[in-house]
Parts: sequence; structure tokens; C-alpha cells
Amino acid sequence: MLIKCFTVGSFETNCYIVTDEQSLRCAVIDPGADATTILNYLEENRLRCAFVLLTHGHFDHTGAVEALRAETGAPLYMHKADDGVSIGGTFYRFDAPKDAHFFREGDVIAMDRIRFAVLETPGHTPGSVTLLAMETGSEERALFTGDTLFRDSCGRTDFPGSDQRAMLRSLRRLAELPGDYEVYPGHMESTSLSRERRANPFMLYACGK
Repeated sequence: MLIKCFTVGSFETNCYIVTDEQSLRCAVIDPGADATTILNYLEENRLRCAFVLLTHGHFDHTGAVEALRAETGAPLYMHKADDGVSIGGTFYRFDAPKDAHFFREGDVIAMDRIRFAVLETPGHTPGSVTLLAMETGSEERALFTGDTLFRDSCGRTDFPGSDQRAMLRSLRRLAELPGDYEVYPGHMESTSLSRERRANPFMLYACGK
């Protein structure tokens, strides 16, 4: 499982391209902006985009969805609760295309040897999810947490549709996952779940510590 991160747009959103290195099929997670950069990477590495996956529907995570899908034809997956979500005003609203696929808790998106399991982790938005990626034959496991869990922090809960109590429940849920994972957040640098269990003040508070 090859994970490539591009930091895109004025909000410095992390867009991840997760590739099965045998089939050269990939999933693009949160293409927030800079479609040309993403498409150039796909072309240069001869990758086929199998899916576009959204951790949530805020504009800084969705800005390049239309251009990316127009070029690749890849299906879009997101949570229904974030269809039409906004951080204020229609300019910042993302409306799911008519052919969007809506995933929910427990769904698994399969891409050759890689599986993305959907964990509902609301709080930042009603439809925020964490994508748990695993590869057959490998011990590597990754969490793509969007704006739920950051290194030493978590997503804001002062937007329309945000819910602080839900965020705390989501952080506690992630903390209670068995084992360790690499954590790839929607902003800032990557981390590990074991580190955040020890050092993240929001996760510690969510767990009553």
C-alpha cells in the first residue's frame, strides 16, 4: 500500500492517493483543490483512479472532486449526512452529484488487495467518517481521519452542523480501537494512534483522563 500526500489549496488540506502497487489502481481521498497536481501524479505513475473517497463534505476537502471525476470517471463515495454541508453560506456548500454513492458505518470499499472500512466519526460534520485501510498480506494499517483527529488536536466544532459532544465520542471511539495505526489527518502532519492516545489533550479529555 503506497500512500502519497499532497497538501492542496489555501487551507492546506491533505489529499491522499492510496495505491495498490500490484494493480496500480488507487483511491483519492479528499481532493480539496489543485486537480492538475493530482491528475499529473496519476498520469506520471500510470495509476488508474478507482474511487474518490471523502472523509467529509467541507469545500476544502471537495474542491477538486468535479475535475478529478470528469477526467477519470471514478465513482464518488461519501456519507449522506454531509450532502449539502456548509461552513457558512452557499458558496462553501458541497452538494453531492446525482451518481454519488453514500457509505455508512460498517461498509467496506474493496480495491484489489486494499480494503477501506468506514467508521462513522461525526462531530466536525454530521457525516464525518474515518477510513480504516488494510492491505491483504501486510500488517500495515492506516486511519484517514479527515478533520476528526489531528496530531495533538481535533477538528473544529463551531461550524453549522458541528457537535462537540459527538466529537468527543468519536475521539474516544478512535482511542479505543485495538492495536496501533498510522494516522493520516486532513491537515497537518501524520502521526500514530498510540502517540495520540498518550499526548493528544482532546483525546485524553474524551477518554476521561
